Amino acid sequence: MATISERSILNVNIGLLGHIDCGKTSLARSLSSKMSTACFDKHPQSQERGITLDLGFSAFFMPPSDSMKRTYPALEQLQVTLVDCPGHASLIKTIISGAQIIDLMLLVIDVTKGLQTQTAECLVIGEITCNQLIVVLNKIDLLPESTRSEAIEKMTRRMTKTLEKTKFAEAQIIPVSATESTDKDSRQKWGIEDLIAAIRMDIKPFERDSSGAFLFAIDHCFSIKGQGTVMTGTVIQGSVKVNEIIEISTLSSKKKVKSIQMFKEPIMSAMQGDRIGICVTQFDSKNLERGIAASPGYLELCYCLVVSLKRIQYYKGTIENKAKFHITILHETVLGRIELFTGLIPFDPSCEYLAIDSYEEGDVNNEALADNVTYALIHLERPVIASKGSLIIGSKLDTAINVNTCRLAFHGTVLDKVTDKDYVDNWLPSLSLYKIKTKKGTIERIPDEYEAIANIFKKETNIATFKGFEVTFSTGEIGFIDGSFGQKGKVKIRIPDGIKDKSLISKSSKISKFEKEITVSISFKRYIHDKEKRVMKI
Repeated sequence: MATISERSILNVNIGLLGHIDCGKTSLARSLSSKMSTACFDKHPQSQERGITLDLGFSAFFMPPSDSMKRTYPALEQLQVTLVDCPGHASLIKTIISGAQIIDLMLLVIDVTKGLQTQTAECLVIGEITCNQLIVVLNKIDLLPESTRSEAIEKMTRRMTKTLEKTKFAEAQIIPVSATESTDKDSRQKWGIEDLIAAIRMDIKPFERDSSGAFLFAIDHCFSIKGQGTVMTGTVIQGSVKVNEIIEISTLSSKKKVKSIQMFKEPIMSAMQGDRIGICVTQFDSKNLERGIAASPGYLELCYCLVVSLKRIQYYKGTIENKAKFHITILHETVLGRIELFTGLIPFDPSCEYLAIDSYEEGDVNNEALADNVTYALIHLERPVIASKGSLIIGSKLDTAINVNTCRLAFHGTVLDKVTDKDYVDNWLPSLSLYKIKTKKGTIERIPDEYEAIANIFKKETNIATFKGFEVTFSTGEIGFIDGSFGQKGKVKIRIPDGIKDKSLISKSSKISKFEKEITVSISFKRYIHDKEKRVMKI
């Protein structure tokens, strides 16, 4: 297989995202010269309802920029694959899955309406999934000619201000009319050629790696009579060749690759970043709408994920321990319950981690945890296919779509995956997640300078577990639990430096009547998944 530096044609995936009815599909049609089997709202309900309901794919070719030519001397053409994502709020899962396969994003805005709710959500998704963005101010033909320039300039200033708060502060903003660009002259007049030039400028040299396991995100599946079943999608990592065996893990199905096409052109192999169709035989397309194909044995069903977590700044809700979120990973979205903890990086399952009640406690702005990162265990309601390094996005998709608020709560990277169905009993107890617990009690009497009797625990407590643990007196002394005293949960406390106020000493075995109550407190670690409920010194 040719390496990326040896290939004459490279594929670049560009996502078209934006609010419903901003003109994404019309723009894709204006740009495209090659269409896939899934393009321009071919879904029957899309045509009936006049909106995009699924991912659409089309392409066009352009010459590479000078910087691309310098990096890849053999490069003759760039194939730009357009990923047309639906804009309707209820289809956010499809938008997220589509955005995970793009190199550059076109944020399409209806210039007559400006920044809308889903526009903002798409901008957030762009910040998570890609590093390059172009803003397209579409439908400029609907602006009155007398005030068109002024309106475009005003919207450009507004978008520039919005982008200042993101990593896309230097993004180009291009005004266009997709519907009016029907011939060469109008394409120039209505900004389509300017947009193509901006895309060419923004496509920077990138890495494509053909090594490692093959991972293929399938977005459509259909049968062709006399040939077999075609799965179309994007190669996420690795490479694939004709006659190799691939596995659809969710179906436990292994199939030989009969042929590969790239926009109806037969090819013998494909690598990371390529948009392709893979033909296999003896496979019912009805069994798979979306999914993942991979090298045999590479992917397994995961019941729990360990992820690093980063809060999305526009999310106004709380991210609390044990809360449920919609977890999107590759082409799947499933409910998951999160369990938050914090600690040093990199994640090591043999280390100890502090369980926290909410994301804010693990925020790097918290001085006590400044060197730590926030992690989460995600307990999935049903198993999913995942691999280490996969992107996950947590959302509250049950939020009413007419509420003007960001539903995307956090994103993260899969650091570890648990494939044991009985992981709660077999794996979870080995993960040392702890909480800091504090118990308080009172001093009943002080028999001598170096000893005190305290009432801290319940009578059924195993006092031996706490022997040697440090105790802090309200009067300032530090003591250590020496053992139990009697049968009612009382303890003897050894005070190495002695009690400061000698007048408190009482030889009587009766409870002392101190002028002011003396309290003691003890702090310790409790491991929350330990079946034996172990406690440890801090």
